[in-house]
Amino acid sequence: MKLVRVALNQIATYGVLIQGDTPFAVTLERPWLDNRPNVSCIPAGHYECHRVQSPKFGDTFEIANVHGRSSILFHKGNIMDDSHGCVLIGESFNPVLGKSGITRSGDGFAEFLSLLRMTDRFPLEIVEVS
Repeated sequence: MKLVRVALNQIATYGVLIQGDTPFAVTLERPWLDNRPNVSCIPAGHYECHRVQSPKFGDTFEIANVHGRSSILFHKGNIMDDSHGCVLIGESFNPVLGKSGITRSGDGFAEFLSLLRMTDRFPLEIVEVS
């Protein structure tokens, strides 16, 4: 799977999730703040993701082996306040309550889990479009 970050600014990081050659969901992450826990997106690179049962988010995947970080999850959410360094998944980029956001997060996250229903691990490549 690939996460292509299509726009980065001081407020947010916007991306598109791609499985094979097909984009299927959008993402929202914190802006880049030197990989600081809870306030920054993680660095671009190659990661291994594995299925976990989160007490707060239920069945999801954790992005493992992030230098200096842990508990980086994919999960539902619409605005930056919903992410503490995790990757939010949705279906479209739209302001929410006057803030940068994504909408139809439940649908996007359900599609993510459906695509991965037969696996407990997958490689993730995060790239940034210049």
